[in-house]
Amino acid sequence: MKKTLYILMIAAAAVLAASCDKFLDRQEDEQLTEEKIWASFNYTRQYFFNCMGYLPNDATNFYSSVPYFGATDEASMTWNYSYRYINFGSWNATTVPNDYFNHRYQCIRDCNIFLKNVMNCSDPVLEADSARQKQLELWYACVRWARAYTYFLLMRDYGPVFLVGDELMDFTASTQELQRPRDPWEACVKYVVDEMTWCAENLPATQTSANLGLPTRGAAMAVISRLQLYSARPLFNGATLYRTVRNPDGTDLFPTEADPQKWVVAAQAARRVMDLNVYQLYKDEKKPDNPYLNYYGIFQQNWNDEIIYSGGGYQDRWTLGIHTTPTDIATGSAYGGWGPTQSAVDAYAMANGRYPITGYDRAGAPLVDSRSGYPAADREFDLASVVNPFLRALDCSEADATSSSPRMYANREPRFYVTVYFPGTGWKHGESVGRAFFGNGMKGHTTHDYPITGYLVNKWYDHTLDSYQGQWGNITFPTYRYAEIYLNYIEAVLECQKAGVSGEGVDLNKAMSCWDELRARSGMPPISEVYPGASIDELIDLVHRERQVELAQEGHRYFDTHTWMIATDVCNGPVYGLDTDVVGSISATSAPAELWKRKVVETRVFRPQHYLYPFLQRELDRNKVLTQNYGW
Repeated sequence: MKKTLYILMIAAAAVLAASCDKFLDRQEDEQLTEEKIWASFNYTRQYFFNCMGYLPNDATNFYSSVPYFGATDEASMTWNYSYRYINFGSWNATTVPNDYFNHRYQCIRDCNIFLKNVMNCSDPVLEADSARQKQLELWYACVRWARAYTYFLLMRDYGPVFLVGDELMDFTASTQELQRPRDPWEACVKYVVDEMTWCAENLPATQTSANLGLPTRGAAMAVISRLQLYSARPLFNGATLYRTVRNPDGTDLFPTEADPQKWVVAAQAARRVMDLNVYQLYKDEKKPDNPYLNYYGIFQQNWNDEIIYSGGGYQDRWTLGIHTTPTDIATGSAYGGWGPTQSAVDAYAMANGRYPITGYDRAGAPLVDSRSGYPAADREFDLASVVNPFLRALDCSEADATSSSPRMYANREPRFYVTVYFPGTGWKHGESVGRAFFGNGMKGHTTHDYPITGYLVNKWYDHTLDSYQGQWGNITFPTYRYAEIYLNYIEAVLECQKAGVSGEGVDLNKAMSCWDELRARSGMPPISEVYPGASIDELIDLVHRERQVELAQEGHRYFDTHTWMIATDVCNGPVYGLDTDVVGSISATSAPAELWKRKVVETRVFRPQHYLYPFLQRELDRNKVLTQNYGW
C-alpha cells in the first residue's frame, strides 16, 4: 500500500507539473517568497516534484505529443496530430510540430534553482530527522540526473545545443544579454556524460519500494550508453551534411571526421551497465522456457528486473491500452489506431530465426530469402489455417488460436505474435476472444479510429484483463531496459571489429554470447547457427534487424533510423499496409479476399535536413548567434 500510494503520488505530481509553471504559479497565488519555499520541507518536496514532472511520460505521449512512434517506418497513427506533418515533409522553421525546445530549457532552469537551494532547506524538522536529510540528498541527485537527461533529450532532437551549467538564466534580462551560441557536439556529450557519471556515483543501485520510479545508478549509466552509441553512429560522427554547420566565430558544431574510437567508448559504456550485475533479461517466473510469455512479460510485469528506467513510472495502462485495442470486438470504448506498417511486419524472422524479406523491388514487392521458409512473393497471401502460438501461451483454445489467414503470418518468430495483431486472429480480453478484420465497416473499422495499415500493435494491451469491463491494468513503461544494453554492446563491438579498433571490455565473444542469450529468450537459435560464416558487415546488418524487432514500437526506431542515417531510404516514399478500404459487414466472420494485398497507405517525404529538428525562427530572431541546423 505504501509503495502504491507513493508511486501514485509521484505520477499525479508529474501530471500536475506537466505545465512547467504550475508550482511557480501557486507560489505567486500564495505569495510565497523564495525564502519561504526553502524554509519548508513540504514546499521543497513540491518543487522537487515540479522538476521531475518535466520528464516525458513515455506511456502516454506516444500518440499525440512526440513523433517518435508515428513518424517512423515501423508505424502509422490514424490520428491527425501535428507530428504527421513530419511524415509528409510539410514543416519548416516557423512550423515545427511538437517543439519542446523552450520546455526543456525551462526544466533546466527550474532544476538549477532547485539544485542551488535544496541542501539549504532550513525547515527545523530536518534537525531531528536524519531520514529527511537523506531525502534531500536523494532529491538533489535525482534532479541533477533530470537536468542531464533533459540535455540528452535536446541533443537527440537538435544535435548540439547551448549549455548553461548552473546559471539560472534570468528571463527578465534583455534579449541581447541572453544570446548565446551552441556548444559543439563533443562538449555537449562530455557535459552529459560527466553529469551522469556523477549521478551514477551518488544515486543508489536500486531504489527502495517507497522511491520506485526515481532514477538509479543504472539509469544514469544507461543514458550514457545510449548517448555514446548515438555519438558513434554516422549522424554525429563525421556526417558530411553537417561539416559546414558552424558558430558565427567559425567553431565547428559537429565532428568533421569520423572517429572509430567512439565505438570503443560506446562498447565500454554498455559493458559498464552489464558489469553492475543488477539487471537481467526478463523470463516468466512460472514458465521460463516459454518464449511468448518471456517477451510479453517485459511489458506486463511491473518493475521487473529488465527495466532500468521507466519514463512516467507506475501508472494506469489505459492510454496505451485503449489506443491499441480494436473497436467493435465487444462493447466498450476503444480507439485502436496505432498500426505497424507492412515493412515492420516483414522485419520479423521466421521461427527458424532467419529473416525472410531481404528487400523490395521497384514495384514494392518483397524479395524473399528462399531458405527462410517464407512463401514465394506471389503466394504470401494464400490463405491457410494459421495458428497464433501467442494465444496458445495465453491458454486460449485451439479454435480461438487458429484463423484462416495468409501464409505470411505462419511460422514467424515469437516476438512477431506478441507485438503484431494481424486481421482475423484472436484478440483475447479476459476470458473472451474476439476477431477484428479492419475492412471498412467491419470489426475494428467502423469509425475513424482504426489502423490504416490493417495491423494493430498488440504488446501494450493486458490480454489477461477484460478492458470492456473497465479493467486495463497498470504498466511501468520500459524506457530503458536491459535488452537495449545488450544490443548497444553487440552493435558497438561489431563496429569495433569492422574498424579494427579495440579497448578494455570490447570482447567479440562476449557480444556474441549476449546475442545468443537475447535470441534464446525469444526461442530462436544463435545467429551464428542461422547465418554461418556471416561477415562483419552482414552481422552489423543483422544486429540492426535484431534491434528493430526486439525494441519494436518502444520509441527507438525513430532515433535509430536517424542516427544510422538510413531514414532518407526507409522513411521516404510509399508506406505499405493492407487494403482497409475494402467494404465488409460488422457481422462478418472472415475478411474479404480483397483485403489481402500490399497497398500504399501513405506516401512520406524525408529530406536530408529532416535528420535533425530545426530551431524555431523565433529563437533565431532573438538569439542572433544561434546557428540553424543544416537545410533549414
